[in-house]
Amino acid sequence: MPSRLQERYKNTVVPALQKAKGYKNVHQVPVIEKIIVTMGVSTAASKADKTAVEAAAADLQTITGQKPVTNISRKNISNFNLRLGQEIGCRVTLRGRRMYEFLDRLISAGLPRIRDFRGVPNRSFDGRGNYSLGIDDQTIFPEIELDKIKRQQGMDITIVTSAPTNEEARLLLQEMGMPFMRPSAAKPSAAPVKEAAAPAKKG
Repeated sequence: MPSRLQERYKNTVVPALQKAKGYKNVHQVPVIEKIIVTMGVSTAASKADKTAVEAAAADLQTITGQKPVTNISRKNISNFNLRLGQEIGCRVTLRGRRMYEFLDRLISAGLPRIRDFRGVPNRSFDGRGNYSLGIDDQTIFPEIELDKIKRQQGMDITIVTSAPTNEEARLLLQEMGMPFMRPSAAKPSAAPVKEAAAPAKKG
């Protein structure tokens, strides 16, 4: 059974985009292909607590409903006390129903719980239709029990779409309910939402 946001895309978003952009074929309408959620753990934290990556992976699995893959460092970097093969974080790649359910919970339940939230950044597109944002605190998701977390843990969320331009991707996400920051806002949100460093490539 399709999720609520999946039904919204089919019944509301597709007709709205066809009208706005003049797509003649329904297959021209951009679609969200996947969502990549990454949690990084600092080398200092991982050395002080050997379970730091495990705790981050447990939180990420609770939030997304999918078992994460552990990220391993690929080289030695002495300035960062990083060693080859060291566990430095975890990630999940969401598709299909889980992807839509996660995005629905992010938009309707997660982001509104951020203090002084004024919207997500408008500039976090990579020029190829992908959008990335950073969250500083995993406790915005209602699935996380505050008395069980060991430390505050941030995450990067990358939404990969089939849109060929930033404008089409922005319009797609806006129609899906993404609360973009209004241009008239005096200041960026003081909440733990930031631009992610590196959007993922398509494919």
